[in-house]
Amino acid sequence: MRQYVVDELRSEEIEKITSYLEKSCERSALDNLFWLKLPDDILTPTQYGHKDCGPFCVGIEVTEDKMIIEMLIRSRKKLRCNCISYATNQQRQFILNFADTLLKEAGIEM
Repeated sequence: MRQYVVDELRSEEIEKITSYLEKSCERSALDNLFWLKLPDDILTPTQYGHKDCGPFCVGIEVTEDKMIIEMLIRSRKKLRCNCISYATNQQRQFILNFADTLLKEAGIEM
């Protein structure tokens, strides 16, 4: 799995990250997993054409000392479909910009 990982975080930093994610993402049924929805304008043609599979999201997991952001664009409705794929360059940049903004607004120095 391709991932972006921010590790060696302190508990107060994890609390700030979790608080930010609760405001800007959808919480999943699993305690420490959040869904970051991708905007329609950066979906691939296949993803955009698969309206029934949307929304398309990236999973963000928060553990005791790290934040893990998947680089796999997932369908929230299907587990297997050809619209599920690794992030394009544009999608990857969106994800990294989100992570940078999260860390900055949470006051976490890297």
